[in-house]
Amino acid sequence: MDVRKVASGVDVRLVSEKGVERRPVEGLEALLHREDGLVWVDIPHCDEEAVRVLSEVFGFHPLAIRDCVERNHVPKVHPYADHVFVVLHASEPGKGGHVHLLELDQFVGPNYLVTIHGPVNPAAPADAALRETRAVLKRIETGRLDARSSFELSYAIVSALTRHQEAFVATLAREAGLLEQQVMSGDIGDPEQFLEELFRARHQLLTVRTMAAQSREIYGRMATLSRLVPLEARPLVEDLVDQFGRVRSVADGEKEFLQGVIEFYQTRTETKMTIAAERLAVIAAVTLPITALSSIYGMNVIVNEQTHLVQLIVVLAVMAVMSAALLRWTKRQGWW
Repeated sequence: MDVRKVASGVDVRLVSEKGVERRPVEGLEALLHREDGLVWVDIPHCDEEAVRVLSEVFGFHPLAIRDCVERNHVPKVHPYADHVFVVLHASEPGKGGHVHLLELDQFVGPNYLVTIHGPVNPAAPADAALRETRAVLKRIETGRLDARSSFELSYAIVSALTRHQEAFVATLAREAGLLEQQVMSGDIGDPEQFLEELFRARHQLLTVRTMAAQSREIYGRMATLSRLVPLEARPLVEDLVDQFGRVRSVADGEKEFLQGVIEFYQTRTETKMTIAAERLAVIAAVTLPITALSSIYGMNVIVNEQTHLVQLIVVLAVMAVMSAALLRWTKRQGWW
């Protein structure tokens, strides 16, 4: 699959009581031995330089580094000796109801956090993959966030991700409400286009719901890693489990609501088609005697040389009486 680079380079920052300071990559190894701050390494795109830093400076497992270079379609968590590797996805709406999976990989260590933004689909906005990390960095720079540990910093980033998912679900909920109003009012315009909008919204809700459910399982697994998750960080991990669970529940509710709208629309359409078929059947039944009489007497009443006017009037009167009698009978039966 073709991908494009969001950006290049390795951003190294030291988060301490003094705020956040950007540092050169060359001094990263020395920073990791300091105890007066938290090292945050953000990698917009895992290129050769980033792979060198991950393998030579940090010494991460080759399989984890490979996961950072390649696209992962499902989230995952892997515990190692002194750190946890996590793969998550943020959601970004695309064209035609497609939802882009924006990958965010994390190495959560004792005094460092490494965030890697996975390869981005060319159809996705280039800056969307960096949305959460940039928002958290701005909060730290303005003093609105004081992250003292790697888990606190990771918590802030993932919480920003879940808030975006909640906002996405809220947008889809508004669309579902508008679609429901169209169904109830009967003002749907082009039926084919309307059905496409219904199924597009349902597909997006299903995608976000699946992402949230999988991420919840990942952090549920992380909550059990007592050896790697400090006691003070466990409430943060458990809160992320609740956040993803809330997104899943809300998306589930909206998906069921939209499914009800789809079923109501299909039932109404089928009912209209049934009524139309019944009316056509009544019309066929009413006109059948007329067709039979005209086929039998037509050539005898209307001939080439002479028209038997009296017989014609009698036949037409019989046709009218028979049709009126059949119409009256169908109305009494409730078919018309």
